Amino acid sequence: MTDFAARRTMMVDTQVRPSDVTKFPIIDAMLTVAREEFVPDGKREAAYVGENLDLGEGRVMLEPRTLAKMLDALSVQPSELVLDLGCGLGYSAAILARMSDFVIAVEDSEDRANEAQEILSAQGVDNVAVVAGPLAEGSQKNGPYDVIIVQGAVETVPAALLDQLKDGGRIACIFAEGMLGTVKIGYKIDGDMVWRPSFSAGAPVVSGFEAARVFAL
Repeated sequence: MTDFAARRTMMVDTQVRPSDVTKFPIIDAMLTVAREEFVPDGKREAAYVGENLDLGEGRVMLEPRTLAKMLDALSVQPSELVLDLGCGLGYSAAILARMSDFVIAVEDSEDRANEAQEILSAQGVDNVAVVAGPLAEGSQKNGPYDVIIVQGAVETVPAALLDQLKDGGRIACIFAEGMLGTVKIGYKIDGDMVWRPSFSAGAPVVSGFEAARVFAL
């Protein structure tokens, strides 16, 4: 029988802490949330590997290091409302739920959204609501948000999504740049966005976040 608790500790000790992530809320959440419960059937053994985990349909569960460093840069607070875009089967939302007041998680697959909500409920996570819809549209009716995080890469971020961010709020995205991307944190200051690069990471571009293609004759 696999000792997932030991693997969870090893994940934190070998992937998260060495990446200069030491904030207690992040370490505590990643040691507590059973990552193996939030992966597709047949992939539990791969739940703690140090790479993105394929969810199918061009989507991934971000590697622990990338998610941890994004959370570290966002500095999520216990009183904050978070928008988690592309939550997969709910792992990122479960982590965020331990760090924030409430999480609105969006999935573009209704089946995956329902499965994520079932898993979260089964794991006793009661401060996450999973909604189905286009990821790039966010969830305007539940906003505005203190924090927005995209669980995948982007080429561009729609203005309609940035409008859902509170003034003083933060958004984390992996901007696709060739083979590897750059995680940037966007800060909304007096209605304007200021983006700052944070670290390198890679992931597939999430549907709805592609840049418009310009074809020249």
